[in-house]
Amino acid sequence: MAEMWISMGPQHPMTHGLWTLKVKVDGETVVDTEPDLGYIHRGVEKICEARDFTKITTYCDRLCYASANTWSHSYIYSAEDLLEVEVPERAEFIRVIAVELQRIASHLMWLGAYCPDVGNLTGMVWCLREREMMMDLLQELGGSRMHYNFPRVGGVKRDLPIGFSMRCRAKLSLFLERIQEYEALLDESTIFLVRTQGVGYAKPEEMVNHGVTGPNVRAGGVNYDVRWAHPYSVYDQLDWEVAVERPSIKGADNYDRYRVRVEEMRQSALMTLDALNKIPGGAETHYAEGDEKILSKAPVRAPEGATGFHHFEDSRGESMFYLVGGGDGRGKNPYRCSIRSPMFITLPYASKCMIGYKVADIPSIMGSFDPCIGETDR
Repeated sequence: MAEMWISMGPQHPMTHGLWTLKVKVDGETVVDTEPDLGYIHRGVEKICEARDFTKITTYCDRLCYASANTWSHSYIYSAEDLLEVEVPERAEFIRVIAVELQRIASHLMWLGAYCPDVGNLTGMVWCLREREMMMDLLQELGGSRMHYNFPRVGGVKRDLPIGFSMRCRAKLSLFLERIQEYEALLDESTIFLVRTQGVGYAKPEEMVNHGVTGPNVRAGGVNYDVRWAHPYSVYDQLDWEVAVERPSIKGADNYDRYRVRVEEMRQSALMTLDALNKIPGGAETHYAEGDEKILSKAPVRAPEGATGFHHFEDSRGESMFYLVGGGDGRGKNPYRCSIRSPMFITLPYASKCMIGYKVADIPSIMGSFDPCIGETDR
């Protein structure tokens, strides 16, 4: 049978966003792939260079609709490195709480979208049910349900609301019980195991060479997490473990990538509970907006040629921001803003993991890598 190219996307449920995957097939077997990106490129980096440092956060919120808080925090840390800002310790604990709740919500969004990819609609309904709890908590912090605009250069927008600690502990305790229901539903499902185990192998050494990070590389047994390897904020003061799988000799398959995210959600929940217990001043104390306990007096001007950089453990891998000061001649804008998206690096490699499998395996393989095209195209 002659080989031919088929196009999956950009409007295709498998792509989890607007991008095209061109697949070369020989019958039902995939023999080559070619990802085509750039459909929703918005020029975020160039827009940031025309905004002052305090107005860039909202654009970073929109880099990934499923994980807005992690991206805005990633930017804030690089801006604080550029502006040499010291952040109050209480604000750092609040940031960790916000980021880890967002990580759970992001992974729930992934698992909820992935279950229908492999024929399980119940998993989607369950995951979105728990995601609503996380969204409620994040709404208390930021004031909205998707784009929070929560971190500030020098701290956070507002302190933990009154009663937040009690509600957060109750919802996370319930969530830790519900995770066991996910495992019972999926780990004991023959259909789910057939679609995930032994499918979409990714070798750890190849992922490292290609720059793949985050849950995808940890599913291959590579113990690399920015929060652990290069501690920032107050992660080194919290009790938690890196979620790492032990794959087969062939590498990490779809099932390993699912397992590592389930464990990471559990660790994020435990980390958040630990942060609530250790936050300076107590989780029930509330300070007014702008109080020095949650927001330091930060300069908003950067000298020309000064640089700021930070790498951050995003929900999908290692994100990076590189800023250069002195953009508008007054130091209020960055001269250069460069963003490193983990999925921009991962997608070309993930598409090659389909070679040798059947067309029917493509949705389960690509979905297991948790693609987000908003951050990819920027």
